[in-house]
Amino acid sequence: MTPRLVVFAGLPGVGKSTLAARVGTALPAPVLAVDTIDRVLRAHELVEPRPGVAAYGVVSALAEAQLGMGLNVVIDAVNPVAAARATWPVLCERTGAALRIVEVWCADMAEHRRRVEARHAAAPVNPNWEQVVLRMAEYEPYVGRRLVVDTSAPGDPLEGALSWIRD
Repeated sequence: MTPRLVVFAGLPGVGKSTLAARVGTALPAPVLAVDTIDRVLRAHELVEPRPGVAAYGVVSALAEAQLGMGLNVVIDAVNPVAAARATWPVLCERTGAALRIVEVWCADMAEHRRRVEARHAAAPVNPNWEQVVLRMAEYEPYVGRRLVVDTSAPGDPLEGALSWIRD
């Protein structure tokens, strides 16, 4: 079977990382999170002129190695702009992997805010609501084939996501 590169996209606090982890467990596949790499780079005082770019590069390189071994890979990243999103189709062209994009939203703004504030209170390294609102303004509309999941809708999105990913 052709390996799958499953790319999760969406704003902080929408439930993207939770669903990505569940998909990674179910496939099974490693889950590579841009935020994790970015935090490690900052912890080691590695500063870059355009924050986040290096983390996307590291995740892309790690994903390429896994796909090269025939493994599925799950990417957990905001993917807010076309430049960041362009990485994944190019990677699939190089490796022969099938690309599956899952864009995650939380249409209930009050619930989204509650999640963001709870995450920030538990771990202040996570963005606060004001920072997420700024990211909303920068988030470019996604164009192209993808599965859109609203985590504020009733029901569990896992089976539908897995079915789409495996298709």
